[in-house]
Amino acid sequence: MNSVQLVLALLAEAYERKTWHGPNLRQALRGVTAEQAAWRPGRGRHNIWEEALHAAYWKYAMRRRVEGGKRGSFVLGGSNFFPRPEKGKLTEKNWRADLELLDGEHRRLQETVRKALTKNTSAKLLSGIYGVAFHDVYHAGQIRLLRRLLPEGMKK
Repeated sequence: MNSVQLVLALLAEAYERKTWHGPNLRQALRGVTAEQAAWRPGRGRHNIWEEALHAAYWKYAMRRRVEGGKRGSFVLGGSNFFPRPEKGKLTEKNWRADLELLDGEHRRLQETVRKALTKNTSAKLLSGIYGVAFHDVYHAGQIRLLRRLLPEGMKK
């Protein structure tokens, strides 16, 4: 396996492929309802919904860096963390839409990385892509912890 294949495999494993280390990001989010995603473990703490959008944003940010895209072009206004649910928008439909946003950002990043790595395998680029994969694994762990902390009445 060459470095291009390795980095693509790491990116896929951290997000959606079977792993040895436990749930990847997509698995950590599987089965979470909008109500569960919106639950906060404490005042001022992020919820699962915000963690999912945070991951989507950083996939976008890496893709933008690789492509040389314009800052501020993320589909949502702002950066890094996005308060969720927005007032009056705690619905399964809105939760699913934001999960689709995460999935779409992952797909676009994969395609961008695949194309970029045919021309450039610099350590800086590879390191950035590793970083996105590690970021997914880190937040998958956070989401699993948040799921365990859910009040008993909210767990499935």
